This record gives sequence, C-alpha cells and structure tokens, in this order.
Amino acid sequence: MALRATRDNLATVSEPATTGATPSSASPLLDIRNVAKSFGKNVVLRNISLQVAEGEFLTILGESGSGKTTLLRIIAGFEAASSGEILMGGERLDRLPPYQRRVNTVFQHYALFPHLTVAENVGYGLRVAKLPPQEIATRVEQALDMVKMTAYSAVKPAKISGGQQQRIALARALVNRPRLLLLDEPLSALDANLRRQMQVELKSLQREVGISFVFVTHDQEEAMVMSDRIALLRMGELEQVASPREIYNRPASAYTAQFIGHTNLLSGEVKDGVAHCQSLSWRTGLRDGPGLFSLRPENIRLATGVSTGAAVRFRAKILRQAFHGATELLQVECADGLLLSIRAASRDNWSGDVDLEFSSADAVPVRASEIQQPQGKD
Repeated sequence: MALRATRDNLATVSEPATTGATPSSASPLLDIRNVAKSFGKNVVLRNISLQVAEGEFLTILGESGSGKTTLLRIIAGFEAASSGEILMGGERLDRLPPYQRRVNTVFQHYALFPHLTVAENVGYGLRVAKLPPQEIATRVEQALDMVKMTAYSAVKPAKISGGQQQRIALARALVNRPRLLLLDEPLSALDANLRRQMQVELKSLQREVGISFVFVTHDQEEAMVMSDRIALLRMGELEQVASPREIYNRPASAYTAQFIGHTNLLSGEVKDGVAHCQSLSWRTGLRDGPGLFSLRPENIRLATGVSTGAAVRFRAKILRQAFHGATELLQVECADGLLLSIRAASRDNWSGDVDLEFSSADAVPVRASEIQQPQGKD
C-alpha cells in the first residue's frame, strides 16, 4: 500500500467540458505529433502526441523534471524539438520563428517595464510592430477592459498588487490577439488566498475571450480547479490525458492515483473474478493474476444498516487522525495489519474500533508504475 498527501479539497472538482485523450473538435487548433527533445544524452521529452481544441483550457501537470516547461517552450518556439512536428490549424507551426507564431506566453515573472505605465506596458509590442497610434489605443483599451484594469491604465507597475500585475501581463499577451496563450506557472508567485482567487478569475477570463490556454503547473489543485483536460507528464512521457473528474476517479496508473490526491494502493491477487487483498475481497472484471487497485479515502465510509452485495465490509482500529477542517484524514489498521487512510466528517476524537465499508466499484484497477530517476530538465 502507498499513500501520497496533497491538498484536502482535491476530491471536489468542477464538471469538465471535455473528456478523454483528444479534444472534441474534429480539427484541433494545436496538434503535437511525436515530439521528442534531448539535451545531449539527457532525454527530456519522449514522443509526446497531444491535441488542443479551439477554446480549450488544457493544463500540463507534472513535478519538477517532468519536461512540462520544455514542452511549452517548444510550442512557443524558444526551443527546437529534436524530432516530431507541431501544427496549428493544420499548418506547420514548428517551422516558424517565435515572432511569427500566433502564440503568446505569460511567464511566472511578469517582466513589466517599471518606467512605463500600465497602458504603455500593454501596448509595447504593438508599438514595436509600428501599428497606427489609434489602433494601438483601441486595442489597449479593449485588453485592459477584458482584465478589469482600465482604471489603472496611467499607473506604474510598482503601485499595483501582484494579482493586478498578473492581469496586466495577461492583457499584454491578449492585446496581440493570439490564437493560443501559453502560461508558465503564472500564479506561483502569489500568496495562497490571492492564488485561489486568481484561479477562478483566470478560468472565467479564458471563457470570456474564447482563446485556447495551455497552462503549465506542478500544483494538482490548480490543475483540477481550472482545466478542461489535464495532461499529466512523468519523466518526459504522458502518463494520462483526461478531464479532471476522470483523472481523479479513474486514474490509469498507480503514479496518477498517488500524484492526484490521497489514495490507498491495494495490491493482491485476482482469482475467478474476485480480488483478494489480505483479508479484503471483492468482485472485479480483471483476469486471474496479480492486481493493483486505487481506493480513495473518501470512498471508505462508516458501515450502517444492511450491507449490499457490492459493499466490502471490514473492521479496523483507528490509529491516528489529522484535522482538515470539515473532514479528518484517519489512518486505520485492519486485524491482519493492513493500513488504510479514510476521510470522515470532522469531530473532536476518533478512537477505538469502527466498522467500515466501500463499494467494489470504488476499487479502481491501475497499472503499476515503475520508479524512474529524474532527468533534470523541467
């Protein structure tokens, strides 16, 4: 059994707009085909194939060293892929220099010019492109209105908050009217409360402007809250691509199950359609042989009333509890020594033996994940 601790509220996610490994659009906006990248002998990306639909919010999620920022830089044109190709609207994107791609990037550090006003910062790229002054003024006004920063147009960046600076960085990208906006952990410098607020605002803004967003983060909660789909990278390979709800409830691998939220990994044997994990057993559709299952702590509950045929009942002793606001994360021990984590309603003192149960459908089969060593590049 293995457990991984992340944020308490990962179990509650919004209903996704899309599900599955490919977007619903018949002709995707962005089509990444077998992209690989190596720095010398260091392999950072391995044959990544991924599509982004028009108007989609796709998050590339992964821990340090997974290759997510490298992939973003290849899309932007700041890095060249070692192999593979990238198309936008059916035409090759990877052959164009960065300034000719209808792609803009918002970085973690906003890089606003301190000596320029908010409006001057937003319009800087348009002035470099030598657009007519009246068009620049109109587009800057529209971009500031999109991010609700019109009132600060004459203010210098040092006079506004971090969250407001983030909006200005977005406006500076949106004013160029890109077809695709890339965001490289743009919220990581904000404090926790402002970060949560900006997650909601950024998602709402994306819906309003209708531009496809590719968002890079290592924060699981951020990915769950904001995304239509999540592409989980692990050591340069795609572990799973799915909606937040699917990737949480139906993880494809042990790594996915552990990386997204808490889970209990149950290892056992399947025989004649029944999974056996120490003293626990339940019906499964797997063939005979070794089996590995992910069981979320919130899916283990106090047993009440008469058990149904699909319920797996057992008795366990509470060893310890951790307070998480409205809920407690409890560690319990079965009579045979099996340790499990369960999530229950918060109360002052959990102790003694309890009768518990879970549905056999909540024990989700996952593939085992081999342990790999980081390659070094993010």
